[in-house]
Amino acid sequence: MVLDVKNISVKYKLGDFRDIGLKEYFVKKITRSYEAKEFWAVRGVNFQLEKGDFLGIIGTNGAGKSTLLKVISGVLSPETGSIKTEGQITALLELGTGFDAELTIKENIYMRGALLGYSESFMKNKFSEIIDFSELEEFQGLKLRQLSSGMKSRLAFSIASLLDPEILILDEVLAVGDAGFRKKSEAKMLEIINSGITTLFVSHSLVQVKRLCNKVLWLNKGRQMAFGDTKTVCAQYDEFIKNKK
Repeated sequence: MVLDVKNISVKYKLGDFRDIGLKEYFVKKITRSYEAKEFWAVRGVNFQLEKGDFLGIIGTNGAGKSTLLKVISGVLSPETGSIKTEGQITALLELGTGFDAELTIKENIYMRGALLGYSESFMKNKFSEIIDFSELEEFQGLKLRQLSSGMKSRLAFSIASLLDPEILILDEVLAVGDAGFRKKSEAKMLEIINSGITTLFVSHSLVQVKRLCNKVLWLNKGRQMAFGDTKTVCAQYDEFIKNKK
């Protein structure tokens, strides 16, 4: 077993000083009118993945998909539950996470590799492959802040998919960028499937999930609705969406 997720729950507090401002927070505390509300972004999620599984995580906006990925990748700590992993995790979450806007493309590639624990010699060997795949060779001297969102997405996907992780976490990575690069990225995803890398993939495209994934996790308002083979869970989700209209 490569990934074992048991009873994961994540709770946020709404209405504290980060949401309403420090001054209003203290006024409300003094007048005893302050009340922080709790919001469960993820509640009681359980699943297991074996080596080579390609998991699609589906659900409408606010389902808790991205929050769950952040917990698995170690960005967030859960309120309850445990996660056991075997192998190196590479995560591509929100666009720009793990990058420095003031560094060049080349510098960001090396920095990202270092943050993930790869040696400088390994990154030197991988650099040409990453920059070629991203189609950004002529822009490698530009600072990250000078890039378009599509260029940033190409860079982030290229780094994440070409660093040979044992567990790859991807959050909506194929939603940004031109059609040509999306097609190339999907071909790379199929290559990843065949290489035996265990992958977790959030997508709003059910067609894409059906084409790429062998297992699917369906979340709704933070709760796990279903986990299992792609055909079965996607059929359940299709029915759910139809009944909502």
